[in-house]
Amino acid sequence: MFVVKKNSEMINKTFRLPVELVEQLTQVAKAQDVSVNNLVQQCCEYALGDMESGTHSDTKQGK
Repeated sequence: MFVVKKNSEMINKTFRLPVELVEQLTQVAKAQDVSVNNLVQQCCEYALGDMESGTHSDTKQGK
């Protein structure tokens, strides 16, 4: 089950996301009392952890 955590160390990166997705992320972050950055980090970690192992290793190799 996905549980939103509150404290994480961050690094600055720029990503382009659809307006609708940003609006959704903003609503969830506000409801969970975390920053959008923190929420996006946790969503990415969750998604990567839930990928099939073969798919994840292919991504690391640039395929």
